[in-house]
Amino acid sequence: MQELTEAFKTLGDPTRLRILRLVGEARLNVSEVVSLVGVAQSSVSHHLTRLKALDLIREERQGGFTYYSLAVDEKAPLWPLIRLAKEAPDEHGDLARLTELLRRREDVHTLNEKLLEPGQSWRLWAAALASLLPPLDMVDFGCGTGVLTVELARWARHVTAIDRSASALGKARAEAERLGLHNITYLEANLEALPLKSAAYDLVVLSQSLHHVESCERVLAEGARLLKPGGRMVVLELLPHDEQWVRSRLGHRHLGFEPDTLRESMREAGLEAPTLVAAPRDVASPFKAFLLTGTRAASEALAVPLPLRQASSGTRAS
Repeated sequence: MQELTEAFKTLGDPTRLRILRLVGEARLNVSEVVSLVGVAQSSVSHHLTRLKALDLIREERQGGFTYYSLAVDEKAPLWPLIRLAKEAPDEHGDLARLTELLRRREDVHTLNEKLLEPGQSWRLWAAALASLLPPLDMVDFGCGTGVLTVELARWARHVTAIDRSASALGKARAEAERLGLHNITYLEANLEALPLKSAAYDLVVLSQSLHHVESCERVLAEGARLLKPGGRMVVLELLPHDEQWVRSRLGHRHLGFEPDTLRESMREAGLEAPTLVAAPRDVASPFKAFLLTGTRAASEALAVPLPLRQASSGTRAS
C-alpha cells in the first residue's frame, strides 16, 4: 500500500506526467527535457529522480550524455495511469516541440560536420591548402552539405562535389547558389565506383568521408584513379576512438583509423610519399583529427579501368 501511495504522490505532479509522456515518445537527456517543459534544470533533475525511484524510467549514458526513456509497458501495474498521461490533451505544446527537436537531431549531415572542433579541422586544412596553387580541377568526396566545397570553390577552377545523399546535395547546391558560386558540379553517387574520367583531376579531397564507407581501400583506389599524373590526394580523418554512439546516430562504419593503416592503403592505391600531419592529442574532444597527403606518380598511369555501371543505378550529375 505504501508503494502505491508513493506512486500516486509522484504521478500527482503535472510536470512529472508531462516528462513521463515525453520520454515515452523518445529518449531524451536533461537539457532536452528542460527545453521541452520549460522549467529549471534542477527541477527537471528532481522530477527525473522521483520517476526513476519508481522504476518508471531508465537512464543510459551515451556520447557524454545521460538519456532517459520509459521503462514500463502495458503489463506494468501503473500502466493505466501512464496511458492516461500519454493520451491527455497536449495543453502545453510539448509534443510539437518534441517533433521539432527530433527533426533537428536527425539532421545527421549537420551534426557530422560539427563533430570535429572547428579549430582542429580548419587549421589542418589551412596547412594543406597553403601548399596548393590554384586554379585546380578537383573532386570533393563525401561533400555532405557542402561546407568545405564552397571554400574550395573560391579558389579552384572547378569542383566536382560527390555524396550519396540527395538531401545533403540539395542543401549544398542551395548554399553555393546563395554565395554566387557557379564552378561546382554536384554528383549523387557511390564513392567506390564513380562515373568520372580517369586521370582528369588535379586534386581529390576526402574530408571525414572514409569512416562512412564500407571499403576504404576501394574509395582510395577510386580517388587515385581520378588523379592526373602528379595530382594530389588529401585525406582528413579521425584517430581511433570509443564513441560507439556515432554508429547508430551518425551512420559511421569505422571508429576512426590508425594513420599508418591509411598511409599503407594510399601507397597500395598508387600514391607516392603519403605524409602525415596530426592534431594535438590532448584536446578535450574525443574526436581527434589527422591529415594525410599523397601524390600520384608523374611517370606512370594507374591501370584502374573506369567501373562499368548500369544506366538504372540512380547515379546522376547536376
